Amino acid sequence: MKLDGIMIWVSDVPATVAFYQAAFGLELQMMNDDQQYAQLTTGETTLSFADETAAKGTGVTVRPNRLDTEAPAVQLAFVADDVQAAYQQAVAAGAIAEVPLTTKPWGQTLGYVRDLNGFLVELSSPAAW
Repeated sequence: MKLDGIMIWVSDVPATVAFYQAAFGLELQMMNDDQQYAQLTTGETTLSFADETAAKGTGVTVRPNRLDTEAPAVQLAFVADDVQAAYQQAVAAGAIAEVPLTTKPWGQTLGYVRDLNGFLVELSSPAAW
C-alpha cells in the first residue's frame, strides 16, 4: 500500500486553498470548475480539500471542522528547513498559534497551529534521527 492522498472536508474550498498557499507555500495542482474540490502539491502525497456539503453525494457523512470547537483527532505535518520562518509565515497568513515552537530532547523543533477550519497542523524541523 502507498498513501496516495489526504482529503479534508471544508466549508469553503477556495478560501482554504488560498490559506494553504499563503500559510505553507503550497502550490495548487487543480481545482474543479465549481470550486468544490481542489488538490495541492505536497510532494508524493496529494492534499485535497472538498466541500463538506458534497460529502453526502459520495455516500459518507462528515462532522464539520470548525475553529470554535476542539481540533479533530488528526493532524497534518509539514517539515521545513527553517521552521521558525515557516511558523511565523503561517501565523501571519491567519493560522492560530496553538503550541509554540519547542526543541524536543531528540533535537527536532516543532510547534502546532490551527488552520482556518480548526484543523491542527504540525510544523517541524527535519527529524534528527
